[in-house]
Amino acid sequence: MELTEGPSIDAVAELLPDGIVVADEDQRVRYANSTAMRLVGPTLRVGALLRDAMALQDQDGKDWFGCVQPYGGLGIRSRVPEQAWLAADGSEVLLTVRIHRDTPHRPVRRVAVVIRSGRGRERLDRERSDLVATVAHELRSPLTGVKGFVTTLLNNWERFSDEQKKLMLTTVSVDSERLSRLITELLDVARIDTGRLPLYPREVELDPVVERVVASVGTNTSRSIEHHRGEGVGPIMADPDKLAQVVTNLVDNAVRHGEGTVRVSTEALPHGVRLVVDDEGEGIPEGIRRRVFTKFWKHGERGGTGLGMYIVNGLVEAHGGQLTIGESPGGGARIAVDWPGPGETGSSAGTATS
Repeated sequence: MELTEGPSIDAVAELLPDGIVVADEDQRVRYANSTAMRLVGPTLRVGALLRDAMALQDQDGKDWFGCVQPYGGLGIRSRVPEQAWLAADGSEVLLTVRIHRDTPHRPVRRVAVVIRSGRGRERLDRERSDLVATVAHELRSPLTGVKGFVTTLLNNWERFSDEQKKLMLTTVSVDSERLSRLITELLDVARIDTGRLPLYPREVELDPVVERVVASVGTNTSRSIEHHRGEGVGPIMADPDKLAQVVTNLVDNAVRHGEGTVRVSTEALPHGVRLVVDDEGEGIPEGIRRRVFTKFWKHGERGGTGLGMYIVNGLVEAHGGQLTIGESPGGGARIAVDWPGPGETGSSAGTATS
């Protein structure tokens, strides 16, 4: 298994995680590393015709060589994008082909094939399926309520009193707001994943934002929520809307998943401000704290999309801050956010991304 360039190329190729197959102008395999032989199977041998060596098929039973025609086709073709094929043992492999000519329209001098295992794509497909299932489940519940009440009102409008109509329309409004929040969460996830989260930062005082959030969340719960202002807390650099979203998510999570009193406090740092949210619930075991920041992670029996903390962590990091999970003095969970102050270097909060 040698290339004309020398054994050093062979040694490097054996270190690569992907399979490599090289065939020359007479369509015979001149090189194949061990990874390629393992992925393709026993038909791949040095000296064999590429047609016979690459015994791969698609889902319809068509062979790879006949479909791709690496030595035929347009005279200017130089590559074949990644495609999925099935090996003899039924496993999926992903192939990318590079076609070499001396000049366009001249005969093919060499064909290089890169082979990857399809397991990574299978895992990605499963994650996408989980995403679709989760989103469908979360959308179905409020949509069912909206459809049911609207249909009932349309068919029986005269039979209901004004109070009954108001109650049903209020329920429709609440379910519509829930749908809107879910769609906003999904858009935020997509923007965080792709690095396209729009930020419009400016100097913001944190405590007034916390005060408004505490008052808003407090109107919808019987739980006690306390706000403790720190000494000498200065402004931070943040997108006001995104900052309010972070604080709201943290306080709302503490109310829904914790117990007892929720305490929200701020304290000055040498180069910013720390926001701390404590509850008196069961807390989050140290061994699973990093999983809190993954998509669709849920702890306990309470509902939700499981996207809240993933979005919060993404928003904090986009501003150049840091979020940590610890244990509160009352035994519950402590979420601490270190937010950079104005003019801090290393923060991404100075520009807007789009």
